[in-house]
Amino acid sequence: MAQQGEKKGFIARMLEGKERDEEYARSTLPTNRWALFWDIFKGRFSKLVIVNLLMALFCIPLIVVIVFQFAYSSANLAMMPFSQWMFSGYGAPPTTAGLAEQVSVMNNMMFVPFLLLAALIAGIGISGGMYVIRNMVWTEGIFIANDFWRGIKINIGVVLLSTLFYGVMLALMYLAIGWADVFIVTGAGNRVLFTISQVISYVAIGIFTIMYLWMLAMGGSYKLKFHQLLKNAFLMTFGLIFQNIFFAVLMAIPFILILLGSFFQMVGFVILILFGVSYMLLVWLDYTQWAFDKFIESKREGGKVNRGIYDKSSKKGGSQSKAVQEYEKNLEEAMSVKSELSSRPIKPITDDLKVYELPEAFSRDDLKKLRASKDAIAEDTKQYEEEHKNDEKYVAYNAQFEEKPEEADGKKGKKDKKAKDKKGGEDGE
Repeated sequence: MAQQGEKKGFIARMLEGKERDEEYARSTLPTNRWALFWDIFKGRFSKLVIVNLLMALFCIPLIVVIVFQFAYSSANLAMMPFSQWMFSGYGAPPTTAGLAEQVSVMNNMMFVPFLLLAALIAGIGISGGMYVIRNMVWTEGIFIANDFWRGIKINIGVVLLSTLFYGVMLALMYLAIGWADVFIVTGAGNRVLFTISQVISYVAIGIFTIMYLWMLAMGGSYKLKFHQLLKNAFLMTFGLIFQNIFFAVLMAIPFILILLGSFFQMVGFVILILFGVSYMLLVWLDYTQWAFDKFIESKREGGKVNRGIYDKSSKKGGSQSKAVQEYEKNLEEAMSVKSELSSRPIKPITDDLKVYELPEAFSRDDLKKLRASKDAIAEDTKQYEEEHKNDEKYVAYNAQFEEKPEEADGKKGKKDKKAKDKKGGEDGE
């Protein structure tokens, strides 16, 4: 800390910031989930980047499959007769209506197993990354590499099951949308009903996406069976529907930038590669922790509420944090128990009194000398205790544990009353 009255230059103020006194340090602590998000994002940005790169390694197979599927579908559709002129200027015959949609559906069906496998590999990285970021939200100390692999061991089961469920549902919905396109183009069936089915499928994709995110958050914080995880994710999806939509859009900012195209697309890809997945997990886990505090932790006995947040609303502690209040409470409890070491004088080792050391070959006389040395030390210690037992510090310390006369009379009265009640009961018998 700088000395009082010392003036810093402009560069020093920019680098060091304000004076780090206690009041200023407390004012910088996060007091809500929004502040906690910015505190983690600014203070642990480098760790978010490292975690994102670790997760990106596991996402490489998924990216490769998606790129290969897109390239294969584009090349396949480009070689079909409906995409070019045939022979000498004659157009594609009308019998090819719906063929492009059928080819697209078949290509998607062919790539579904590969996409599911690649998604499961990506889920391994997500299981480690969300463990690290959850600990950041709880403001716990982290070692990125160690905690990343530890998170994989802890969360891999629930993440893989959740990813498999989400992947299957997603594949079914996209196939339903593709087949509806085929039927609409070919005119087979009611066009309105197939359009409604597509809308329902898109809505279902949104619902399953939010359910998947809730399954990840709950699975990373609580030990639940899969059917419990599914049920709770469904309830939280519809119970907090507006909050879910808002935070889902907020966490999807990198993808939104990519969809905008042009310069924004390049920015979106850079964000996604550097810290995009970490950012999305941080937004969602920070938000879900708020929901857990409100609907779970505050309702159960011993629940840990407001992890990572500085609470200055306590009546007893004033502006002190919960950790400081807990420390002071434990200190008060420890001080309320009388210590034998503090209640009586103990002579310091300041003289030449020592315990007689026995030689390798000792006799009875050596044993007598040993006993005499011990007795001399004990007598000297006792004498020192007698001389200093009325010192002010010992008298003051012992006085706080002496029973007050009123309390003693009250206890005695209670004992007498219990004895009389017992005696009366025996007489009644």
